[in-house]
Amino acid sequence: MPGRLNIFQRTTLQWNELHPYNAVHCVEVPMSLDLEQLRKMIRSTLESHGLTGLAVDRKARTYQYHGGPAREEITRVAAGHNMAIALVNEIRRQLNTAFALEERIMPFRFFVAPANSGFFLGVSYLHVVAGAESIVLLMQDVVNAYLGRDQRGFVPPVEIYPVSYGPWLRRHPGVVLRKLLNLPSQFRKLGRSWRPIYRDEMDMGNGFDLFSLTPDQLQLLIDTGKSWGVTLNDLFLTLLLKILAPLQGHRAFSTRRHLFSVGSIVNIRKDMQVDSRRTFGIFLGSFAVTHAVPEGIRLRTLATEVHRQTQRIKQTARYMGAPVDLAIALTLLSFLSTERKKKFYQKHYPLWGGVTNMNLNTIWPQDNRQQPINYFRAVSTGPATPLVLSITTVRDIVNIGISFRSTVFSPADIEYVKNEFLKLLLQLRNPP
Repeated sequence: MPGRLNIFQRTTLQWNELHPYNAVHCVEVPMSLDLEQLRKMIRSTLESHGLTGLAVDRKARTYQYHGGPAREEITRVAAGHNMAIALVNEIRRQLNTAFALEERIMPFRFFVAPANSGFFLGVSYLHVVAGAESIVLLMQDVVNAYLGRDQRGFVPPVEIYPVSYGPWLRRHPGVVLRKLLNLPSQFRKLGRSWRPIYRDEMDMGNGFDLFSLTPDQLQLLIDTGKSWGVTLNDLFLTLLLKILAPLQGHRAFSTRRHLFSVGSIVNIRKDMQVDSRRTFGIFLGSFAVTHAVPEGIRLRTLATEVHRQTQRIKQTARYMGAPVDLAIALTLLSFLSTERKKKFYQKHYPLWGGVTNMNLNTIWPQDNRQQPINYFRAVSTGPATPLVLSITTVRDIVNIGISFRSTVFSPADIEYVKNEFLKLLLQLRNPP
């Protein structure tokens, strides 16, 4: 029996019509590259998990893996003079390369690039098939098979047609009710939020960059969060607000639009009591925080006010009500032309940035210090936000992938974002 497309899958399929809506994961494998052996391990893993021959029927709102041989692609990235730049360029290319939604497709593309003690293995995937946690477990199975380890991420048989949001929401009607009651307030805040400036709304291309935080910088964030009584995700949202606010240009001259909004993606597998190691799929919620971000506001003050918002959202499980937002947007977008669809979120849901935060250590334990594994991610911005930070904590470092709409942010803007991020961390160490 085919699986039912949930609301996030239907939304990502609609976004995929406007621009490739892909995501990318990269893992550092601590062993020399044997391309044929790697190809064999990828094939056997995909086939044993039943993740081949995908067919999507948008009209019937279903999808089905028909099985069969894995028709995988493995691209070799030529490092040239700078391997890091070559890898970033390949990730950007993968984000901007569509998967052809023909009758039956392979929704994964693999690539490899040389590394100091081994190689990087990357996978680009059609985001409709899975969230980040499922891809981590899939990559764990491929890598452990290649390294000859007996450990497994997924526990077979793997459930590839998991239950949708509907049954959970029907058992928790209060979540939908609270979300509906909050909609007027949400629309007022978004209506007063400054809109990003798109030089060309029709240009949906994504840029990409990558930087990392050291163990000392991560520990500083952890210690600061404990001292201020806020979470790491609160701090990342705070830093994003503080960094992007000056890029709004002449917002000070606007009396109506004086607020600033950013969003966060939430992994809701625990809320839905999904057995992650037996389930392949996508289970995401989302929420937005909004603040005026006046010039000169102290980081602690802003973080505390962001925390107040996120606490209310968590206490009422408002992030679980994200399907309501998506259903409204899907309905409205169905009446619009392609050109107007590309402008929809800019006008009616003006987010400047978003955060997707993942602690790899809780999914793929990194306690074997003799064989350390590095990991980083990227996700297409889609039409909803012009910048996304894909934050991945692995062992004691943090890798931050920055995907961005090239028509909103220039390379110089992204350099500013990276430099300002590190500068604000120095302020945490030596507060003014």
